[in-house]
Formats: sequence, structure tokens, C-alpha cells
Amino acid sequence: MSRKITKTFLIFAVCLIVTGCNSSENSCTDYSSSYNWAYYESDVKEKTADVFFICPTVYSGTDSSYNMTLDDSEAKAAFLGATNMEKGIYDDDCRFFAPYYRQAGLNAYRLDVKERERYLSLAYEDVRAAFLYYLENENNGRPIVLAGFSQGADMALRLLKDCFRDGQTRSLLVACYAIGWSITQEEIEQSPHLKFACGENDTGVIISFNSEAESADDSIMIEKGKKALAINPLNRKTDGTNADKSLNLGACFTNYSGEITSEIPHFTGAYIDSRRGALKVTDVSPESYPAGLDIFDEGVYHLYDYQFFYRNLEKNVGVRIKAFSNK
Repeated sequence: MSRKITKTFLIFAVCLIVTGCNSSENSCTDYSSSYNWAYYESDVKEKTADVFFICPTVYSGTDSSYNMTLDDSEAKAAFLGATNMEKGIYDDDCRFFAPYYRQAGLNAYRLDVKERERYLSLAYEDVRAAFLYYLENENNGRPIVLAGFSQGADMALRLLKDCFRDGQTRSLLVACYAIGWSITQEEIEQSPHLKFACGENDTGVIISFNSEAESADDSIMIEKGKKALAINPLNRKTDGTNADKSLNLGACFTNYSGEITSEIPHFTGAYIDSRRGALKVTDVSPESYPAGLDIFDEGVYHLYDYQFFYRNLEKNVGVRIKAFSNK
């Protein structure tokens, strides 16, 4: 067994012990089974990098259940559809890996933060087990794009804090696209191996933003009085420099098959609010793009984070992979 494989196996073993996956009450999902993967593109060899993608919340939850079960065919169909809506941003030059996981339901987000964490922790057990299975069985030193949206972005950041502390794993990271969830300067300071993006082509970094109307001042992602880090997807700046809508390469609205049903170039501009660190969207209205879920206030454009800036994100993934390959 080579030094690389041995080291990866040790990372896998240590992280697996930490998860508590051997407990009989909450045993981890078996990721050696194809049944537990929405995508597992191990046979696509010619692409440069791999994407490990974590789906956003699609499970509504019930009065007695706060985590999706993996034998729920209806929830899994919605899960696959939501993954398809964003897959096109990432898979041009990447093999695509996306696990099904026991994600927390929308009802969990109506609980207080401490109680909600119980259900998010269970979701993360699966995400970490899936990532470590991929790392041990498929990665073989390939560059990794870590990506997620909403709850998936939260899970991606947890993975980054946890399993990328190891320098060898961290050296594989092209970037972490944690769109629709927040990361703060305090979190960066608590985990010194984390780096936030500062430009268009830096690698090993976090890319994150949360879209909202100029009037919005509170959300689940950025609570009132707090400040998140953000990078503008249009001009790749982290300050309040306004990006005109002429920089928007195209908003794309997709369906559950991943097809682009509508594309609008120069759709909207945006700037980062220096007070909240939110991405303020300048050329649309809350009436035209409602929040859509009762857990969001009017003016929170969370559901459109990917769609409003689709082509810019797609281009940037390619830029960062190229920069990583050229290093």
C-alpha cells in the first residue's frame, strides 16, 4: 500500500471514529451502496477534477420526523431534482459525486438553534461518511471542488472545518462553494486552516454569499446584528464595490431535470453590504421574486442565490480549476 493511500486511510479511520457512526441508535448510512448516491461518476476519467456536492433542503419534515429517511422515494426524487438544478454549474470539467443524506427538514429550521443542531448533526454524520468513502475509494489525489447550497453549504463548511484540517486533504481543495449559508471572520480565526476568497482565481478558499433586497436586515443565514463574509459573484470583490448588471453573464432558471428553462443576460447587479456582509441585489424586487418559504422574511432572495448568478458561478468554477491545475 502506497504512502498516499495509507495516509488517506488513516484520515478516514480517525474521522469515522469521531462521528460515532458505530452507535446502534444512529448508525451511518452505507455509502458502498449505489442506492445512497444521487450521483457517483467514478467511470468518468477524462475530467480534471471532482465535485463533491451537497444538496439543499428539500424535505419538509413531519410532526414526528425532523430528518429525511433514505427509503422515502418522494423525498429522494425531490433531492435528485434539486441537485440537478445546480449540477450544470459544476460538472463541465468535473466528475460529480452527490450523496443522499438524512438531511434536516424545513421544520427543523423553525426550532431554536440549539434544538435544531440535533438534527443537523445527524445530517452531517451522513455527509462526512459519504465524503470519507469518496476520499478513500475514488479520489486518488484528484483536485476537489466542495460545493453545496443552503443546508448543503452548511454541511460543506462543516466538512471543511473537520476533514480538511489535514494538510494532505487540504492540498487537494480547489475551492469550497458554500452558497446560501454564512461564514464569519470569527469562524475563520477559530479554524486557521480556513481561507476566504479574495479574488477571482485564488484556490483552497471559501466562496460564499447570501442574496437579499436592500431593505432586508435579518435572515436565518445572517441574523440581525451579525456580519458574514462574502464575495460578490459578479466582480469577485469582498468590499462594497457595486457591480453593475452588465457584469451579470446570465441568470438561469432551471427545472428538476437540470434544463435551463429561462436565461436572462445582464439580469441584476449587486454589492456587498458593509454592515451585514449580505449580497444586496439591486435590480429586482421582492414582489417579483418572493421569499417563497415561511421561514424567510420578505426580501430574502435565498431561493435564487444560484439562479441570479448562474453563468458567473459556472465560469468561476472553471477559472479556479484552471488556476489550481497551473499551480
